[in-house]
Amino acid sequence: MPFRPLMGHHLGVPIEPFSEFDPFGGDPEPPTLVGRLLIATPAVEDPNFRRRVILVLDHGLHGAMGVVIDRPGGVAVDQLLPQWHDLATAPAELFTGGPVSRNSLIGLVRLAGRDVAAEGSPGCPAGWRLLVDDDRPVGTVDLGTDPAPVAGSIVGARLFSGYAGWETGQLEDELEEGSWYVVSAEARDPVSADPEGLWRRVLRRQGGALALVSGYPSDPAAN
Repeated sequence: MPFRPLMGHHLGVPIEPFSEFDPFGGDPEPPTLVGRLLIATPAVEDPNFRRRVILVLDHGLHGAMGVVIDRPGGVAVDQLLPQWHDLATAPAELFTGGPVSRNSLIGLVRLAGRDVAAEGSPGCPAGWRLLVDDDRPVGTVDLGTDPAPVAGSIVGARLFSGYAGWETGQLEDELEEGSWYVVSAEARDPVSADPEGLWRRVLRRQGGALALVSGYPSDPAAN
């Protein structure tokens, strides 16, 4: 049954229930979700994803994968990859990217400009793959290389342990069930200095019904 997150009275505001859940908010479904954000709806109770935001790194017929971008893991970057510590955006911690393959490390960086992200640019980091296009774009990088030669091109970095993964059709099923809202990412999102507040902020900036969802209490029974 589709999730209907806005029903009855919420925070004193009478709200009409959705007749049918639409994860895209009325926008056309994009051909790929790469570079988009998955925002957990209040229906998600899995502790790995409850009130979390995921940046999709890959999506296709083979399935999908992404990283949770608002869950600091408590381990300082310099304990594992000290060469990346000075480039890491505060909090300079290894984030918990998801429950799959927790021993794997994934890196995202935000570059100083589109010019350094261009193929062949001397300032482009090794393994660069664009995810969020912007004046200061965000993409994945190869954490196994020394970033020092291109450090001047990097204005923010975030490292993740593990990732979220979906088999073929699994993410589509979860979207239909009402587990995720799909919204556009802003380049500042993956390297936010306030990751814990990201869920509310991303929902609030969408306006309309999703802005109201941003005020959904952590424990509805206590509201």
